[in-house]
Amino acid sequence: MDFRDDVDLDASQVENRGGGGGIPGGGLAIGGGAAGIIALIAALIFGINPGDITGRDGGGDTTGVQPTSDLSQECKKGSDADQSENCRVVGVVNSIQAYWKDAFGQGGSGTYTPAKTVLFSQAVDTGCGQATSQVGPFYCPSDKHVYLDLSFFDELQSKFGAKGGPFAQAYVIAHEYGHHVQDLLGTMERVGGNSQGADSASVRLELQADCYGGVWAKNAVDTGFYEKPFTQTDIQEALDAAAAVGDDRIQEKTQGRVDPESFTHGTAEQRTKWFSTGYDSGDPAKCDTFAGGI
Repeated sequence: MDFRDDVDLDASQVENRGGGGGIPGGGLAIGGGAAGIIALIAALIFGINPGDITGRDGGGDTTGVQPTSDLSQECKKGSDADQSENCRVVGVVNSIQAYWKDAFGQGGSGTYTPAKTVLFSQAVDTGCGQATSQVGPFYCPSDKHVYLDLSFFDELQSKFGAKGGPFAQAYVIAHEYGHHVQDLLGTMERVGGNSQGADSASVRLELQADCYGGVWAKNAVDTGFYEKPFTQTDIQEALDAAAAVGDDRIQEKTQGRVDPESFTHGTAEQRTKWFSTGYDSGDPAKCDTFAGGI
């Protein structure tokens, strides 16, 4: 996934808070030993609100937020995105938001409001409450930010067996922006997302976000940020990452059995199916996971 060398990057869409040094003020104790942490990751990978776990539904105290570092000097052109992981995130975010801004305009869905991605390490304060890196990537509806600790991608490979790669990262980010799109369209509010089970609203929300990620991937070259369409190797990285975080795969790894009644994100097969649906069609209208079977 090569960026166009001369394309301008908008680093203002990504905020880098760097190392957190722990939860401010003593904060939240998450998990209980390695097993607890893995179980938490299993429950929250690609989740949308750490407040559901912390017991805080927004309005979090942000007095302990880490100071930010300015990415605008580091990430100016597409060539920078090919050399730096931080700048690659900037380029991916820029492309995703350029696509959705255009899609909202063409689809009569109103105006797309950009969402900032916050890079952090160890811990972060959000509008949805305090969270640690173990939460995994997430979207917070309260402050409309995507939160991402880049060390998650190492976890994706070491704990969940994904092959990784730049496009696996892009898929994760595109998935989270799929949640932002759902938020803007009112989908989250209409269906809720705290339910569990193989046919639950939570699973359908997550699969739709996977589909939206695939839609962006199909249209990414048209945003002007990439040199050429993604290769099959790129897409396979996304499919591999999607499968690795299927509820069935995670439950098998963490508890040795599969319990469909506690599904929140969908199976490996469903996640790859809906990403592929979005990628093959390139059409957000094909991502209606709430109509019929999934």
